[in-house]
Amino acid sequence: MNTTTFLVALLATTLLTTVAIAEPVFAPTGKATAHPSQWPAAKSQGLIDADTEAFVDGLMARMTLEEKVGQMIQADTASITPEDLKTYPLGSILAGGSSPPLGAPDRSPKEPWVATVRAFREAAQARQGGTQIPLMFGIDAVHGNGNVVGATLFPHNSALGATRDPELIRRIGAATGQETAVSGFDWAFGPTLTVPRDDRWGRTYEGYSEDPEVVRQYAGQMILGLQGAVSEGQVLQHGHVAASAKHFLGDGGTHDGHDQGDTQVSEADLVRLHAQGYVPAIDAGTMTIMASFNSWNGVKMHGNKTLLTDVLKGRMGFDGFVVGDWNGHGQVAGCVPTNCPQAANAGLDMYMAPDSWKGLFENTVAQVKSGEISQARVDDAVRRILRVKVKLGLFKAARPWEGRDGVLGNAEHRALAREAVRKSLVLLKNNGVLPIKSSANVLVAGSGADDIGRQSGGWTLSWQGTDNKNSDFPNAQSIWSGLKEAVEAGGGHAWLKVDGQFDAKPDVAIVVFGETPYAEGVGDLKTLEYQPGDKTDLALLKRLKAAGVPVVAVFLTGRPLWVNPELNASDAFVNAWLPGSEGGGIADVIIGDAAGKPRNDFQGKLSFSWPRSATQTALNRGDKVYDPLFAYGYGLTYRDKVRLPKLSEVSGVTVASTNTSQYFVAGKTPAPFAFRLSPTTAVRIRPVDAGGVQEAGRQITFSGSAPATVALAGDTAMDLSFQTNAEMALLIDYRLDAGATAPVSLSIGAGRLDVSPVLNTASPGEWRSLKIPLKCFAAAGTDVTKVTETFALSTAGPLTVTLQGVKLTTDPAGAVCPAKRP
Repeated sequence: MNTTTFLVALLATTLLTTVAIAEPVFAPTGKATAHPSQWPAAKSQGLIDADTEAFVDGLMARMTLEEKVGQMIQADTASITPEDLKTYPLGSILAGGSSPPLGAPDRSPKEPWVATVRAFREAAQARQGGTQIPLMFGIDAVHGNGNVVGATLFPHNSALGATRDPELIRRIGAATGQETAVSGFDWAFGPTLTVPRDDRWGRTYEGYSEDPEVVRQYAGQMILGLQGAVSEGQVLQHGHVAASAKHFLGDGGTHDGHDQGDTQVSEADLVRLHAQGYVPAIDAGTMTIMASFNSWNGVKMHGNKTLLTDVLKGRMGFDGFVVGDWNGHGQVAGCVPTNCPQAANAGLDMYMAPDSWKGLFENTVAQVKSGEISQARVDDAVRRILRVKVKLGLFKAARPWEGRDGVLGNAEHRALAREAVRKSLVLLKNNGVLPIKSSANVLVAGSGADDIGRQSGGWTLSWQGTDNKNSDFPNAQSIWSGLKEAVEAGGGHAWLKVDGQFDAKPDVAIVVFGETPYAEGVGDLKTLEYQPGDKTDLALLKRLKAAGVPVVAVFLTGRPLWVNPELNASDAFVNAWLPGSEGGGIADVIIGDAAGKPRNDFQGKLSFSWPRSATQTALNRGDKVYDPLFAYGYGLTYRDKVRLPKLSEVSGVTVASTNTSQYFVAGKTPAPFAFRLSPTTAVRIRPVDAGGVQEAGRQITFSGSAPATVALAGDTAMDLSFQTNAEMALLIDYRLDAGATAPVSLSIGAGRLDVSPVLNTASPGEWRSLKIPLKCFAAAGTDVTKVTETFALSTAGPLTVTLQGVKLTTDPAGAVCPAKRP
């Protein structure tokens, strides 16, 4: 099927599957059996043909059981070496969100990634004897190929939903496919076809909309962009990659927005709300579909045969293969990551077993031999995997795009990303201040103004998108840089002052602020109130407003949040979502010409309803009770003359901290954490300068007169099991001022580690970082499900040390695991 024919067919599919949306009807827990006749029909396009099936038949006739099971297992670069592949015939490798290329930092340009792929490929080919099957190499290209330094970063999906532009989505898919292919990868884990129904969920920004209408319109277009026309074959050789529609199914509907939780809906609502994107995705020929972490009415998706086999492969006609999510099979009842026949029997074709692959391989081989997993089930899974590899072009030696220069972050792709930013901006308020004359004197303020990592969000150079610097983005522009460029082009003057201070009063202030980067699990919220308790951004807006300066707020967020006070303190309010690498797209719209005429108008329309109260966590178009502040589809233009009246500043919730990862940053202990000293006669603490910032550090002095401890503790116990299983680490930025004379321990709860050797190697006055995986504390005795003290430093002798930061990090580089203290 050629591209033109396919687009016509896809449009017809989209129109035929349009359904009205109403408030979900919740089903009792336990009703998790699907009935295929109640589901929409679909059919994979371009995956099956006689020549491909005959080629696969020949391969399978020669393959051993071990080779077949190997095809069903995917390992992560951080937990497997090329040498392993000379023994274990695995079918796939992935590079997880914070997993580095071989012999290089996690934040690396394409060259180390290409070298890594080639090293694994060559090792697999060097395996002696047996049947040679090429590896399939996958990566999370969530908003562009965001793991690779220099890649184009497109706006996250919640922003793209606001554009209502399916053709734009196809072009973004094509650019992402090219940038993924040149980096050595042949498989992008996307698009995400979730329909988020509770905005507290930390993956809301991965969804295009709360309503399946937009998801349905986009799904096939993104698949077509990434993969091209599958029926033509040799996808890789044409600069495309395999797609993975995810996460099947219902990940956006979990109770209270808990990541990996339980989606408690009827089968009819599961179909009507959460399955709609998969029909056009399958019809578009998606090569793979990823199973979801969540449960449906108490049964984990990785183990639900009625959905993975009866519905997806049966009624919905999916001929590609189903891949798991990160050790997701280990969450199935009765399973652990290294042992889960239930998932294969349910219809999982490839286990994503990043660090559990070896044990899983051995157990799965044994289970096939014993009959616990049937040979027929293995053969079906392997046939599906080999079929995809053939269509992908992996059996062809040529890789004309791999390593190609001039593609990653090129001018064409950056222009496309900038277009997407312009089209996604949603104007929530404009009381006459926008557009800004480019001839004006413009103050730019706010913590997000000159921070490319902040504007790009999670899944950016690392899993959570944290700890990035502007220097990590050679092919990108910050929002501040774009504003300065636009203002100066019109003869005006712009200056950056993050704290909003000024000597000469500006004509207008643009304040850029919003959420800090996060991804799954870590991003879950208790309420939708922005900055509960410590409203530093609101204070900045109010201070400028009180000085008589017109204020334009540019809000960076992956989801709607309750920001009524911030709206009141602004003359104009632009929801910029998470725009990615092209911050100049914001200036394209909010900065006019020298006379103040618009250069580009606002086009974005909300694809998520905006809350009137912080209690409106599950607020969706079609609800029986639907009272948003800004309804689904809202978005002003410069033609609209609407003045927003003052809004209620009663949030409807009590202040509740959701902070579980930031313990001491920028001279502050974010709620609910505080320093605790015991006994105060033997240890003291005082503010000192750190990192060139006044009083951003805390100097801790142990007198040695008695055993003493300084701790960072919250007000209630936290469950850090997710963070522990996700390989997160405690990061401490410190300076040794006076060395220890007695052993020094670092604790989280009961788990005590000996950090004396680390401190003994530090030179007094030198700033250093210590990174310890949470798993090390757990192995030493910490109950990670009940953590109150997230940091406790203890010694019986003299010691002086200054802290600059204490927090959790997802970056594994340089982590150590000190010995356990008795």
